[in-house]
Amino acid sequence: MKAVLCKSLEGPDGLKLEDIAAPDAGPGEVRVRVTAIGLNFADTLITRGKYQSKPELPFSPGAEISGVVDQLGPGVSQPKAGTRVMAYTGWGGAREFVVIPANAAIAIPDGVSDDVAAGLSITYGTAVHGLKDRGQLQTGETVVVTGAAGGAGLAAVEIAKLMGARVIAVASSAEKLAVAKASGADDVVQFPGSNLKDAVKTLTGGKGADAVYDCIGGEAAEPLVRSLAWGGRFLVVGFAAGEIPKIPLNLLLVKGAAIAGVFWGESVRRDPAGHAVNMARLLRWVADGQLKPRIHAKFPLAQTADALRVLDRREAKGKVVVIV
Repeated sequence: MKAVLCKSLEGPDGLKLEDIAAPDAGPGEVRVRVTAIGLNFADTLITRGKYQSKPELPFSPGAEISGVVDQLGPGVSQPKAGTRVMAYTGWGGAREFVVIPANAAIAIPDGVSDDVAAGLSITYGTAVHGLKDRGQLQTGETVVVTGAAGGAGLAAVEIAKLMGARVIAVASSAEKLAVAKASGADDVVQFPGSNLKDAVKTLTGGKGADAVYDCIGGEAAEPLVRSLAWGGRFLVVGFAAGEIPKIPLNLLLVKGAAIAGVFWGESVRRDPAGHAVNMARLLRWVADGQLKPRIHAKFPLAQTADALRVLDRREAKGKVVVIV
Protein backbone atom coordinates (compact mmCIF):
# COMPACT_ATOMS: atom_id res chain seq x y z
CA MET A 1 0.00 0.00 0.00
CA LYS A 2 1.02 3.64 -0.37
CA ALA A 3 1.67 5.64 2.78
CA VAL A 4 2.84 9.16 3.54
CA LEU A 5 5.66 8.78 6.05
CA CYS A 6 7.23 11.41 8.27
CA LYS A 7 10.91 10.49 7.91
CA SER A 8 12.38 13.49 9.74
CA LEU A 9 10.96 16.11 12.08
CA GLU A 10 10.95 18.94 9.53
CA GLY A 11 7.23 19.43 9.10
CA PRO A 12 5.98 19.03 5.51
CA ASP A 13 9.55 18.79 4.20
CA GLY A 14 10.04 15.57 6.15
CA LEU A 15 7.16 13.73 4.42
CA LYS A 16 7.72 11.06 1.76
CA LEU A 17 5.24 8.89 -0.18
CA GLU A 18 6.39 5.26 -0.02
CA ASP A 19 5.15 1.72 -0.64
CA ILE A 20 4.89 -0.39 2.52
CA ALA A 21 3.14 -3.63 3.47
CA ALA A 22 -0.57 -3.37 4.24
CA PRO A 23 -1.44 -4.27 7.85
CA ASP A 24 -3.80 -7.05 8.94
CA ALA A 25 -6.49 -6.63 11.58
CA GLY A 26 -5.67 -8.31 14.89
CA PRO A 27 -8.00 -9.44 17.69
CA GLY A 28 -10.62 -6.80 18.42
CA GLU A 29 -9.60 -4.76 15.38
CA VAL A 30 -10.85 -3.91 11.90
CA ARG A 31 -8.95 -2.81 8.84
CA VAL A 32 -10.28 0.23 7.00
CA ARG A 33 -9.63 1.05 3.34
CA VAL A 34 -9.11 4.78 3.72
CA THR A 35 -11.00 7.15 1.43
CA ALA A 36 -10.31 10.50 3.11
CA ILE A 37 -8.05 11.96 5.80
CA GLY A 38 -8.73 15.15 7.75
CA LEU A 39 -5.66 17.26 8.50
CA ASN A 40 -5.35 19.60 11.47
CA PHE A 41 -2.95 22.19 12.86
CA ALA A 42 -1.72 19.46 15.22
CA ASP A 43 -0.26 17.66 12.20
CA THR A 44 2.10 20.60 11.65
CA LEU A 45 3.27 20.15 15.25
CA ILE A 46 3.52 16.36 15.42
CA THR A 47 5.62 16.30 12.24
CA ARG A 48 8.06 18.64 13.99
CA GLY A 49 8.14 16.75 17.28
CA LYS A 50 6.33 19.61 19.04
CA TYR A 51 3.03 17.93 19.91
CA GLN A 52 1.99 16.16 23.13
CA SER A 53 2.21 12.84 21.28
CA LYS A 54 5.64 11.99 19.86
CA PRO A 55 5.44 8.79 17.77
CA GLU A 56 8.65 7.12 16.69
CA LEU A 57 9.90 7.80 13.17
CA PRO A 58 8.76 6.96 10.58
CA PHE A 59 5.04 7.53 11.09
CA SER A 60 2.14 8.87 9.05
CA PRO A 61 0.37 12.11 9.95
CA GLY A 62 -3.42 12.29 9.85
CA ALA A 63 -5.41 11.81 13.03
CA GLU A 64 -8.88 11.32 11.56
CA ILE A 65 -10.04 9.17 8.68
CA SER A 66 -13.05 7.87 6.86
CA GLY A 67 -13.28 4.77 4.74
CA VAL A 68 -14.75 1.33 4.33
CA VAL A 69 -14.23 -1.65 6.64
CA ASP A 70 -12.60 -4.37 4.51
CA GLN A 71 -11.27 -6.87 7.07
CA LEU A 72 -12.41 -8.03 10.52
CA GLY A 73 -9.95 -9.29 13.10
CA PRO A 74 -10.52 -12.39 15.25
CA GLY A 75 -13.50 -12.01 17.58
CA VAL A 76 -15.01 -9.06 15.71
CA SER A 77 -18.52 -9.17 14.27
CA GLN A 78 -19.29 -5.43 14.11
CA PRO A 79 -18.95 -3.26 12.15
CA LYS A 80 -19.46 -5.55 9.18
CA ALA A 81 -17.20 -5.54 6.15
CA GLY A 82 -18.40 -2.93 3.67
CA THR A 83 -19.58 -0.50 6.35
CA ARG A 84 -18.59 3.13 5.82
CA VAL A 85 -16.93 4.38 8.99
CA MET A 86 -15.03 7.30 10.45
CA ALA A 87 -12.47 7.16 13.24
CA TYR A 88 -10.00 9.12 15.31
CA THR A 89 -6.55 7.55 14.97
CA GLY A 90 -4.27 9.98 16.83
CA TRP A 91 -1.83 9.75 13.92
CA GLY A 92 -1.12 7.27 11.14
CA GLY A 93 -4.10 8.04 8.92
CA ALA A 94 -2.32 9.20 5.76
CA ARG A 95 -2.13 5.82 4.05
CA GLU A 96 -4.33 3.49 2.02
CA PHE A 97 -5.18 1.09 4.87
CA VAL A 98 -5.30 1.56 8.63
CA VAL A 99 -6.07 -0.84 11.45
CA ILE A 100 -8.16 0.48 14.35
CA PRO A 101 -9.98 -0.97 17.37
CA ALA A 102 -13.43 -2.11 16.27
CA ASN A 103 -15.09 0.03 18.95
CA ALA A 104 -13.36 3.16 17.55
CA ALA A 105 -15.15 2.82 14.22
CA ILE A 106 -18.24 5.02 13.99
CA ALA A 107 -20.69 4.21 11.21
CA ILE A 108 -21.31 7.04 8.73
CA PRO A 109 -25.03 7.47 7.99
CA ASP A 110 -26.51 8.08 4.56
CA GLY A 111 -26.43 11.76 3.72
CA VAL A 112 -22.91 12.30 5.07
CA SER A 113 -20.06 12.11 2.54
CA ASP A 114 -16.69 10.51 3.30
CA ASP A 115 -14.75 13.76 2.85
CA VAL A 116 -17.03 15.60 5.30
CA ALA A 117 -16.96 12.71 7.80
CA ALA A 118 -13.15 12.65 7.71
CA GLY A 119 -13.07 16.21 9.01
CA LEU A 120 -15.59 15.89 11.82
CA SER A 121 -13.81 13.99 14.58
CA ILE A 122 -11.27 16.49 15.88
CA THR A 123 -12.54 19.98 15.09
CA TYR A 124 -16.24 19.35 15.58
CA GLY A 125 -15.70 16.70 18.25
CA THR A 126 -13.53 19.17 20.15
CA ALA A 127 -16.15 21.90 19.74
CA VAL A 128 -18.96 19.76 21.15
CA HIS A 129 -16.77 18.44 23.99
CA GLY A 130 -15.38 21.91 24.73
CA LEU A 131 -18.59 23.90 24.58
CA LYS A 132 -20.97 21.29 26.04
CA ASP A 133 -18.91 19.13 28.38
CA ARG A 134 -16.22 21.59 29.54
CA GLY A 135 -17.85 24.97 28.96
CA GLN A 136 -21.42 24.08 29.98
CA LEU A 137 -22.62 26.54 27.35
CA GLN A 138 -26.31 27.38 27.67
CA THR A 139 -28.88 28.72 25.22
CA GLY A 140 -28.76 32.51 25.10
CA GLU A 141 -25.21 32.84 26.43
CA THR A 142 -22.44 34.71 24.59
CA VAL A 143 -19.27 32.93 23.53
CA VAL A 144 -16.13 34.44 21.97
CA VAL A 145 -14.32 32.18 19.49
CA THR A 146 -10.72 32.98 18.50
CA GLY A 147 -9.12 31.76 15.30
CA ALA A 148 -12.69 31.75 14.05
CA ALA A 149 -11.93 31.10 10.36
CA GLY A 150 -9.67 28.09 10.88
CA GLY A 151 -10.95 24.53 11.08
CA ALA A 152 -11.28 24.46 14.87
CA GLY A 153 -12.68 27.98 15.13
CA LEU A 154 -15.28 27.57 12.40
CA ALA A 155 -16.47 24.35 14.00
CA ALA A 156 -16.91 26.14 17.33
CA VAL A 157 -18.85 28.98 15.67
CA GLU A 158 -21.23 26.51 14.04
CA ILE A 159 -21.69 24.28 17.09
CA ALA A 160 -22.24 27.24 19.41
CA LYS A 161 -24.97 28.52 17.11
CA LEU A 162 -26.63 25.08 17.02
CA MET A 163 -26.55 25.16 20.83
CA GLY A 164 -28.42 28.48 20.81
CA ALA A 165 -25.57 30.79 21.80
CA ARG A 166 -24.60 34.23 20.55
CA VAL A 167 -21.16 34.13 18.90
CA ILE A 168 -18.49 36.82 18.72
CA ALA A 169 -15.84 35.69 16.21
CA VAL A 170 -12.22 36.83 16.42
CA ALA A 171 -9.92 36.47 13.40
CA SER A 172 -6.90 38.21 11.88
CA SER A 173 -8.30 39.66 8.64
CA ALA A 174 -11.48 41.06 7.14
CA GLU A 175 -11.59 38.11 4.72
CA LYS A 176 -11.45 35.58 7.56
CA LEU A 177 -14.06 37.49 9.54
CA ALA A 178 -16.37 37.34 6.51
CA VAL A 179 -15.99 33.55 6.50
CA ALA A 180 -16.89 33.39 10.21
CA LYS A 181 -19.87 35.69 9.64
CA ALA A 182 -21.08 33.52 6.78
CA SER A 183 -20.85 30.50 9.10
CA GLY A 184 -23.18 32.07 11.64
CA ALA A 185 -21.17 34.45 13.83
CA ASP A 186 -23.33 37.26 15.18
CA ASP A 187 -20.51 39.78 15.63
CA VAL A 188 -16.86 39.92 14.57
CA VAL A 189 -13.67 41.48 15.95
CA GLN A 190 -10.38 41.75 14.06
CA PHE A 191 -7.27 40.91 16.06
CA PRO A 192 -4.50 41.98 15.92
CA GLY A 193 -5.83 45.46 15.33
CA SER A 194 -8.25 46.00 18.21
CA ASN A 195 -8.51 45.99 21.99
CA LEU A 196 -10.19 42.65 22.62
CA LYS A 197 -11.38 43.39 26.13
CA ASP A 198 -13.00 46.70 25.12
CA ALA A 199 -14.51 45.21 21.96
CA VAL A 200 -16.15 42.32 23.81
CA LYS A 201 -17.38 44.56 26.61
CA THR A 202 -18.90 46.96 24.09
CA LEU A 203 -20.62 44.19 22.14
CA THR A 204 -22.10 42.74 25.33
CA GLY A 205 -23.30 46.02 26.79
CA GLY A 206 -20.61 45.93 29.48
CA LYS A 207 -21.52 42.48 30.80
CA GLY A 208 -18.71 40.51 29.17
CA ALA A 209 -18.61 37.07 27.59
CA ASP A 210 -20.06 34.00 29.28
CA ALA A 211 -17.43 31.81 27.63
CA VAL A 212 -14.30 32.12 25.53
CA TYR A 213 -13.25 29.28 23.18
CA ASP A 214 -9.58 30.11 22.63
CA CYS A 215 -7.80 28.33 19.77
CA ILE A 216 -4.82 30.68 19.49
CA GLY A 217 -3.45 31.64 22.91
CA GLY A 218 -0.67 34.24 22.71
CA GLU A 219 -1.51 37.89 23.21
CA ALA A 220 -5.25 37.32 22.81
CA ALA A 221 -5.66 35.24 25.96
CA GLU A 222 -5.28 37.70 28.84
CA PRO A 223 -7.52 40.46 27.44
CA LEU A 224 -10.19 37.84 26.75
CA VAL A 225 -9.95 36.55 30.33
CA ARG A 226 -10.43 40.18 31.38
CA SER A 227 -13.50 40.34 29.10
CA LEU A 228 -15.29 37.49 30.90
CA ALA A 229 -18.58 38.08 32.66
CA TRP A 230 -19.14 37.02 36.25
CA GLY A 231 -18.97 33.23 36.35
CA GLY A 232 -17.43 33.11 32.87
CA ARG A 233 -15.49 30.13 31.51
CA PHE A 234 -12.25 30.42 29.54
CA LEU A 235 -11.70 27.29 27.45
CA VAL A 236 -8.10 26.48 26.55
CA VAL A 237 -8.23 24.75 23.16
CA GLY A 238 -4.87 25.42 21.53
CA PHE A 239 -1.93 27.75 20.95
CA ALA A 240 -1.90 28.47 17.22
CA ALA A 241 -0.21 31.81 17.92
CA GLY A 242 2.79 29.84 19.15
CA GLU A 243 3.00 31.39 22.63
CA ILE A 244 1.56 29.76 25.75
CA PRO A 245 0.14 32.66 27.81
CA LYS A 246 0.54 33.16 31.55
CA ILE A 247 -2.71 34.34 33.11
CA PRO A 248 -2.81 36.32 36.40
CA LEU A 249 -4.96 34.15 38.65
CA ASN A 250 -6.45 37.12 40.48
CA LEU A 251 -8.54 37.75 37.35
CA LEU A 252 -10.37 34.48 37.96
CA LEU A 253 -10.96 35.29 41.61
CA VAL A 254 -12.52 38.70 41.06
CA LYS A 255 -14.79 37.39 38.28
CA GLY A 256 -15.75 34.10 39.92
CA ALA A 257 -14.48 32.69 36.64
CA ALA A 258 -12.88 29.40 35.62
CA ILE A 259 -10.28 28.20 33.14
CA ALA A 260 -10.91 24.74 31.70
CA GLY A 261 -8.60 22.70 29.51
CA VAL A 262 -10.14 21.10 26.43
CA PHE A 263 -8.02 17.99 25.73
CA TRP A 264 -10.37 16.20 23.37
CA GLY A 265 -8.07 13.32 22.46
CA GLU A 266 -7.59 12.29 26.07
CA SER A 267 -11.31 12.66 26.75
CA VAL A 268 -12.00 10.18 23.91
CA ARG A 269 -9.66 7.67 25.55
CA ARG A 270 -11.12 8.15 29.03
CA ASP A 271 -14.79 8.45 28.06
CA PRO A 272 -15.41 6.55 24.80
CA ALA A 273 -19.13 6.31 25.53
CA GLY A 274 -19.41 10.09 25.87
CA HIS A 275 -17.43 10.49 22.65
CA ALA A 276 -19.82 8.16 20.82
CA VAL A 277 -22.80 10.21 22.01
CA ASN A 278 -21.20 13.45 20.83
CA MET A 279 -20.29 12.00 17.42
CA ALA A 280 -23.79 10.62 16.92
CA ARG A 281 -25.16 14.10 17.61
CA LEU A 282 -22.75 15.64 15.09
CA LEU A 283 -23.55 13.11 12.38
CA ARG A 284 -27.27 13.66 12.94
CA TRP A 285 -26.84 17.43 12.52
CA VAL A 286 -24.94 16.88 9.25
CA ALA A 287 -27.37 14.29 7.89
CA ASP A 288 -30.30 16.60 8.71
CA GLY A 289 -28.65 19.53 6.95
CA GLN A 290 -28.34 21.61 10.12
CA LEU A 291 -24.55 21.47 10.05
CA LYS A 292 -22.67 22.05 6.80
CA PRO A 293 -18.93 21.77 7.42
CA ARG A 294 -16.77 23.90 5.14
CA ILE A 295 -13.93 22.22 3.26
CA HIS A 296 -11.14 24.63 2.33
CA ALA A 297 -9.36 22.31 -0.11
CA LYS A 298 -8.86 18.68 -1.10
CA PHE A 299 -5.50 17.17 -2.03
CA PRO A 300 -4.50 13.74 -3.35
CA LEU A 301 -2.47 11.51 -1.05
CA ALA A 302 0.75 12.25 -2.97
CA GLN A 303 0.33 15.96 -2.15
CA THR A 304 -0.13 15.58 1.62
CA ALA A 305 2.92 17.78 2.23
CA ASP A 306 1.34 20.59 0.18
CA ALA A 307 -1.89 20.15 2.13
CA LEU A 308 0.03 20.50 5.39
CA ARG A 309 1.72 23.67 4.14
CA VAL A 310 -1.70 25.30 3.80
CA LEU A 311 -2.16 24.82 7.54
CA ASP A 312 1.44 25.92 8.19
CA ARG A 313 0.78 29.22 6.42
CA ARG A 314 -2.51 29.78 8.32
CA GLU A 315 -4.38 29.93 5.00
CA ALA A 316 -7.11 27.43 5.78
CA LYS A 317 -10.66 28.75 5.95
CA GLY A 318 -12.27 25.46 6.82
CA LYS A 319 -11.05 21.88 6.64
CA VAL A 320 -8.09 20.60 4.64
CA VAL A 321 -8.79 17.05 3.45
CA VAL A 322 -6.61 14.47 1.71
CA ILE A 323 -8.45 12.15 -0.69
CA VAL A 324 -7.17 8.61 -1.27
